[in-house]
Parts: sequence; structure tokens; C-alpha cells
Amino acid sequence: MPRRSRTLTGLLLFTSLTLTTAGIAGIAATANASPEAPAAAAGAHTAHKAAYSMPGMPGMPASTRASGDDPDGDGYIMADPPVTGVTPSTEVPPPAYFHEFQAKCAPTHTAPDDPIVYPGQPGKSHDHTFMGNTTTNANTTTASLETGDTTCLAPGDKSGYWMPSLFDGDTKILPQGVQTIYYKSGVTDYRSVRPFPKGLRYVVGSPMQTQEEFKNLKGTVEGWECGDSFKNYNFPATCPDRQDVQLNLRLQAPSCWDGIHLDTPDHKSHMAYPVAGGANYNSCPADHPVALPMIEFKMAWPVNGDMSNVRLASGTGYSFHYDFMNGWDAATLDAMVTHCIKGGLQCDPHGYDENHPGQGAVLDENYELP
Repeated sequence: MPRRSRTLTGLLLFTSLTLTTAGIAGIAATANASPEAPAAAAGAHTAHKAAYSMPGMPGMPASTRASGDDPDGDGYIMADPPVTGVTPSTEVPPPAYFHEFQAKCAPTHTAPDDPIVYPGQPGKSHDHTFMGNTTTNANTTTASLETGDTTCLAPGDKSGYWMPSLFDGDTKILPQGVQTIYYKSGVTDYRSVRPFPKGLRYVVGSPMQTQEEFKNLKGTVEGWECGDSFKNYNFPATCPDRQDVQLNLRLQAPSCWDGIHLDTPDHKSHMAYPVAGGANYNSCPADHPVALPMIEFKMAWPVNGDMSNVRLASGTGYSFHYDFMNGWDAATLDAMVTHCIKGGLQCDPHGYDENHPGQGAVLDENYELP
């Protein structure tokens, strides 16, 4: 027997674009951007900035600190070029039960840093467990991710992934080995999904959300799971004390982008969850029209038995949230999205679907583009 380890909605006014906050919480865009698009986007940003009145989520104040990616420290990071002229797809694609691939990334280190919420302010955050890029810290920028190493199986994935650290009493418990991060289509027309733009970042959920808010967050799948216990929206009191039992959680990110911002002061408003239509059809809302991969964290911690002393660095079980900063090599991500998501396949980290072997793999034995 093993030792027991233990909607917010804001109105953002543009001159010609309205953005609605959703949740509680190298894209190939040149063809979609007219020569006038950057200037138009800059004008929209000015109007947006002047009208912005929604504070950041409680406990997640709006960015006010300059950083390498946000020199003026206003919390807005603009896409260059922006993606404009996109209409959310309402087409019905060929039937495909799956349209996803897996990223496999191991924990790298822990630190009380958060380069999205507290850029350039080491030690100001609660403790986070970082995965993927080995250099992620309070001073991380898009450029620094590119020069870092990664614990992801695919060397082309230098993204930063982080979440509040989990404790059993005073003992910090890290997930063991590589963890699964799914990249999937959140919209019905999986053919409309595009790769992430370089430097995109966001926060999923909030450390200050209530249990009811966590339960009803669009990205919450089954809550906390252990053994045969599901739909726990706080840590369960006990989990089966067996070697095969771990504490699990799955949480999906918003996957519809406004096409304008790589970040906003609340780290959420530039992203939205797909909206449901008739006949179980999901599409991006008109104010966030660009369909991107939907990330789903699937984490497992080696803790079971008595759970009374289990907590997150951010507090209760329903304070769970996570951050993502895109650091993928553009060619690698584009190939995985095109082959696996747009191709309607269920791919492993090589970009290979064992149920459709004739489709081949995207990456070689070293998880690199051949």
C-alpha cells in the first residue's frame, strides 16, 4: 500500500466591435488581415482602453506592470497582424467522432510566480506547478519561451503551462511523470480550427471562484475524480486507499478568440467558450469568431485515502485554475492541427491515430517534424 500523499461578464466597447467576456474565469493570419487592419485594430484598442471599466477577477487584479510583451503595462497585448473578417462557421463537416491530439508534458518546477497575472513580480503569486517550458518564471515573455527547453515530448512545444500547487498538509504533491493536455475542437466544424497565434495567453477559471461557479464553469468536465467518485466540486473527504487510485481533474479552456488581443487586463476577455445552437451545433460567438484548439488539462496527483488535509496553494478544491502561454513552434503546431484536428483524427503525441494507420504520423520517433 503506498504512502498517502496527500460569469463574470464584462462589456468591452469598441468603435466597431463589441466583445463579451465568457467563462468565469504562429497563426497564419496574413490572408485574413487587410493592409489597413493593424491601424484599424489600433484605433479600436484606443476606444476599448478608454471605455474599459471591468476590473480583473477578484484576487487577479488587472495587469499594471510593464513587461517584455507589454511595455506600457496596460494589460493589452495586441496581435500583429490581427485576424479580421472572420465569420464563425455554421457548416456541417463530414462525420468524425474525434478531432484532437495529445501533448504530453511533465512538471518542471514550482515557484510563487505568474508571468501572466503578475509579470515581472517574482514571489507575488501563490505557488504554482509549472509544466512544459523549463524557464517559465515571473519574467517570462514570448521570446524567452523560444529559447527555453521543454519537458513536453514534442520539442516544438515550448509553451508554458501552470496551475496552483497541491499540498497534503505541508507536503507539496506534484503530478508524477508526463501529464496529458488535449488539443481538440470545441466547435462542430472542426475544419475551421486554426493554430494558436504566437504569444497568446490566458487564464482558465479563477482562484476566487465559488464552488457553484466552478461547478457551472463551461470548462468543468466532471470535477474532482478519484476511484469511482466523480462530480466532486471540492476535494472529496476520502478516496480509495489503493495503489491504482489518484486524484484527477479535467478542465477545458475557452477556444474562441477575438482575433485582436493576445492578452487583456483580466486575462480572459479576449477568449470565449463556443456557444450552443440548434441540433447540438457549437460555434464561436460573433464577437470572438476565430476558432482555436480547445485545451483540456487532464491532471493526476498521487494522493488518496484521507483527503482532509489536501488543499491547493490557491485554497479550496474549487479554486483550481490554470494558465497557458503559447510557445509552440509555428510549423509543428500547424502540422498537428491540420492533420489531427482538421483531419478528424484522434492523435497521440506523434500525431498518429492508431485507428487510421493509413493516415500516417505528423512527427517522427523523436517527436519532431521529419
